Amino acid sequence: MEEKNSDRIPLVNPPPSTATEGSASKLQTIGNIIVSIVGTGVLGLPFAFRIAGWLAGSLGVIIAGLATFYCMLLLVQCRDKLASEKKLTGTTTYGDLGYRCIGRPGRYVTEFLILISQCGGSVAYLVFIGQNLASVFNGHSFTIASYIFWLVPIEIALSWIGSLSAFAPFSIFADICNVLAMGFVIKEDIQQAIGGDFSFRDRKAITDNLGGLPFAGGMAVFCFEGFGMTLALEASMKERRTFSKVLAMAFTWITLVYVLFGILGYMAYGDETKDIITLNLPKNWTAITVQIGLCLGLVFTFPIMVHPVNEILEGKLKKNIWFQNLHNNDAETSITRLGKLGTYISRAVLVIGLAVLASYVPGFGVFASLVGSTVCALISFVLPASFHLTLLGSSLSFWQKTLDIVILLCGLLFAVYGSYNTIVGI
Repeated sequence: MEEKNSDRIPLVNPPPSTATEGSASKLQTIGNIIVSIVGTGVLGLPFAFRIAGWLAGSLGVIIAGLATFYCMLLLVQCRDKLASEKKLTGTTTYGDLGYRCIGRPGRYVTEFLILISQCGGSVAYLVFIGQNLASVFNGHSFTIASYIFWLVPIEIALSWIGSLSAFAPFSIFADICNVLAMGFVIKEDIQQAIGGDFSFRDRKAITDNLGGLPFAGGMAVFCFEGFGMTLALEASMKERRTFSKVLAMAFTWITLVYVLFGILGYMAYGDETKDIITLNLPKNWTAITVQIGLCLGLVFTFPIMVHPVNEILEGKLKKNIWFQNLHNNDAETSITRLGKLGTYISRAVLVIGLAVLASYVPGFGVFASLVGSTVCALISFVLPASFHLTLLGSSLSFWQKTLDIVILLCGLLFAVYGSYNTIVGI
């Protein structure tokens, strides 16, 4: 079963060849893992803990972290199995594994889910920015949707920039703002808990809401999102055999920080905890600076999030003979310019479509949990377990097969029930 090169449209940046050693040290890899996983979703964890209770929320985060860690290792094992059989040459993407396991439908399903997850993350960015700007400028009568649509011309212009490397400094800036925001929020949480009318008995360990745990689980899965970078992270290491230990170390610290952050936020504000914890911060210049910094960082990293979507859509467009004739003309003619115009229009339409979708989202927390419960759960749990059973099933022990099947079934059930629970909550 061979596949034409024209059908290979990776959605994630491919890692180096499996035969090539990377250059990243253990410490650098830990940093790369943290940067790839920790994002603005963490600022919604206290709200998830409010919905589920501090104990149920903690369990949701821990279970999501353990399952994501294990499934990342399954993905690496699948890639190594194919590499040992020389069925993978050159670069490897998540879609490559899908193709080798299930054929062309496997590639399409895998890349479609990654496509949807990227769109979901992009919409979450816009909702996050809109809610924070509405909070900062709450003296005005503008709606959250108004702030989102004001961003559209800026995001369209940024999406027309061809080089992703131009956004690297802004991506670093967004990561720094994220860390500063978490630190500032933790400080405010502690001050609020100590100085306010705090009573531990008022903070529920497990709420009466049966949907609280899957809601918190969906938010936690969203926070651990970054699965598409697994193969690239492992391939970038100088000592790749130590990847599992490095990944375990990174996940341990990330999970502990997530649990601590969620508990502190809920303990500080209780039933007043909002779906983005920065909305609970006092209206002083420090808090406003943090919020605006977060928004600016996301404005400039939004094009990075939508880039894989543009890549797949333009890849499909370029297969169209009419578009091919417009785009591939060597001469700088009016026809070539029409081809470029088609690319610009497709990117503009995508940004507008995502903004329209974001304007209908009721809140960041609900939407993040929905994305986590659906596409992120399928990408992070269902697909890796399916690939692992398909490729290594005959060599697995009874307990290994059982664990894969349990993860597969639980992932599917979680996707169905979590989606239903979140939609009903809307």
